[in-house]
Amino acid sequence: MQVLIMRHGDAVLDAASDAVRPLSAGGRDESRQMACWLNEQNIDIERVLVSPYLRAQQTLDVVKKVQPLPEEADCLNELTPGGDAQLVSYYLQTLAREGVGAVLVVSHLPLVGYLVAELCRNETAPMFATSAIACVKIEGESGNGVLHWQVSPAQLTAKP
Repeated sequence: MQVLIMRHGDAVLDAASDAVRPLSAGGRDESRQMACWLNEQNIDIERVLVSPYLRAQQTLDVVKKVQPLPEEADCLNELTPGGDAQLVSYYLQTLAREGVGAVLVVSHLPLVGYLVAELCRNETAPMFATSAIACVKIEGESGNGVLHWQVSPAQLTAKP
């Protein structure tokens, strides 16, 4: 199974609480850019997991406008910044055993990095720019993950 782990787009700092910080205009743009790139990869995403925080929900809304995704997304409290990467990993491994082909996860730092490290035992937690996406492939039987790639908006704009 492919697990596409995406950090939300850039968000404004001034909000009543961390949970309600909205995307900035730049955050919407970089999320759209990454969604267009992801769409070109022709990955059939069967499940979506998203944090309940506003900026993650808004990032998913931007991605949905470009990338074909399932109508319903699983909104999980475990995907908030202080969430439990091990619990999310167990859930993803269950989906892999059930035969799901590809999952998009939209979440936050530090969880996105910890999730890569939890799924891929030979990896340290990578840094994630806003809107960056990492692809981890999980073997269904063993549950072992391998980090295949990680792409950020800056890498896309740096290409000629």
